[in-house]
Amino acid sequence: MAELKIPAGTNARHDLLALGALVTRLDPGIVPFSAANHYDLHVSGGEYNVAANLALCFGMKTAIASAIVDYPIGQRVRSAVRAAGVEAYYVQYKHDGVRGPNMGQVWSDRGQGLRAPVVFYNRANEAAALLGPGSFDWKAIFGGGVRWFHSGGIFAALSETTPELIVEAMRAARAAGAVVSFDLNYRAKLWSAAGPDGPGRAAAVLGRIAEQADVILGNEEDLQMGLGLAGPAIGGKSKLDPAVFLATIEEVVRRYPNIKAVATTLREVKSTNRHGWSAVLWLDGKSYVAPTCELDVYDRVGGGDAFAAGLVYGLLRGRDPEEALRLGWAHGALVTSFPGDTTMATLEQVESLARGGSARIQR
Repeated sequence: MAELKIPAGTNARHDLLALGALVTRLDPGIVPFSAANHYDLHVSGGEYNVAANLALCFGMKTAIASAIVDYPIGQRVRSAVRAAGVEAYYVQYKHDGVRGPNMGQVWSDRGQGLRAPVVFYNRANEAAALLGPGSFDWKAIFGGGVRWFHSGGIFAALSETTPELIVEAMRAARAAGAVVSFDLNYRAKLWSAAGPDGPGRAAAVLGRIAEQADVILGNEEDLQMGLGLAGPAIGGKSKLDPAVFLATIEEVVRRYPNIKAVATTLREVKSTNRHGWSAVLWLDGKSYVAPTCELDVYDRVGGGDAFAAGLVYGLLRGRDPEEALRLGWAHGALVTSFPGDTTMATLEQVESLARGGSARIQR
């Protein structure tokens, strides 16, 4: 079994490059959409969030390859990406003033108590869905040095061409010596919108992408629905029991011998605002399990992306696997305490929680 090799970062232009869609998330807070009059706008994207978190909290050099539209919403997105310290490689589109192309919209409230959060989309005529092979000059981008490349299943679900672009980018990344990661992020609504065969096609599409990856991120549902794995029966087991996930990993590695690491958060939802929280990492044939804690959740969106960022940071910094896992676990936990999709945590806060810190007041 090949081991995960982390490239040195001495002269690399980017510690991480992400490929994915940039979207705006409209958030009415705890007010249901049918009664809401006001919304907070968050700039987001499953792949972008990892790059933004690594730059904002961990001080790493990151970039995003994506689509941007020349209209006011696109300008708002540009400003947020710039403010996060993320370098951008954009394919630019002009808006026709009526139909687009558009920046995708995600509508997501926070729910409250026993009322679950609600998520739906407006991704009609989305600019990012128009991206495909040949959209970016990967030779030039990777020529500057990239240590880690990351993409995800949300972007793959947008069109027939986005999965081909991901595979093209992954091949270029591997040729350049970068670590390649893929977050399955299976979203049933997105795959169903692709047509009646969408959910069935997901396993074939995501499986082909997984063949190019070194690192896979995703919970047991992502692995089973996104890769078409049977997986073990969960039965009455707790969602925090790592045995279910670790058993599924064995099937992942048998099917994809190129995979060197698989990781996920473990989350048991007791109410919208109270979650049990842990995480698991399988790396180079060994398994590691993070502590279990109770989260008082303010906004659950982005917790998985925050976990990925902390884990990637730990591995890029040469931390041992257990410490890298704890950094991801701690950062993901902290991000659920903030509004929005990206981090407001400091590295000191993450490292303190990873070492076993608490919420006791700091004077």
